[in-house]
Amino acid sequence: MLNSFGGRPVTILDVGGTESYWEMQGFIGTGHSIVLLNTMELTIRYPGFTAVVGDARDLSQFKDKAFDIVFSNSVIEHVGSYTDQQLMAQELRRVGKRIYVQTPNFYFFIEPHFLFPFFHWLPVVARVFLVRNFSLGWFEKMSTRSEALRAVTEIRLLTKSELRRLFPNTRIVKEKVFGLTKSYIVLDDAAPADAAVTY
Repeated sequence: MLNSFGGRPVTILDVGGTESYWEMQGFIGTGHSIVLLNTMELTIRYPGFTAVVGDARDLSQFKDKAFDIVFSNSVIEHVGSYTDQQLMAQELRRVGKRIYVQTPNFYFFIEPHFLFPFFHWLPVVARVFLVRNFSLGWFEKMSTRSEALRAVTEIRLLTKSELRRLFPNTRIVKEKVFGLTKSYIVLDDAAPADAAVTY
């Protein structure tokens, strides 16, 4: 994606990201300007980074096409209902000249947050029972029903067809594991349509 900007330093809005990700990608000291938007304040360690507090569904603090690239890795499934996801998608496309949005595939059999087979396909009552009685994935066992209910309902995984509706006229790259699509990357650059990345 960076190739489309002719090698010049670019402005990036990372919705839900951290400096650590960009450090692992080798972006420290490259001259790019990266704004990290999160729901809580972050401490910045490196030049070229700025932290702001905000909501992915309302990026009104930024002008139209304010960033060369808007980047979001595994965030859109956390913002709420499909209506909330629509709001986020609209805002990402409004403020970015290019977008990169990665999100897990609803139809992959391992739920990536609870790391439990078929978890996201179970009835809510079964999911609440599981998280109240077991530590699953990134979540410790929860002591109250309200806490468990909030945890299992605040994550809404997307299907490919839903992504197409949220991001029309973009390309969707499949991230595959053992031949199965574990997640999708939405791009509006020159990537081949329906390409696949295999691990």
